[in-house]
Amino acid sequence: MSGQSSVQTKSTKLKKALSWIGETLQNQPEKERKAVVHEAVFRFDLTPTECEFLNQDFSSPDPD
Repeated sequence: MSGQSSVQTKSTKLKKALSWIGETLQNQPEKERKAVVHEAVFRFDLTPTECEFLNQDFSSPDPD
């Protein structure tokens, strides 16, 4: 049972980080996306796997 709650906790932290990244970029568009992602990693105490996910998928802006 404790393994399930651990996974759920990690998932919750990642969801909160994604929400925070979105809000921060919307409210402070002058901030660099990469810097916001980096701050989220520490703010939400994400795992190396979660960090890699964010860095690969959210550090660069979408191409126009």
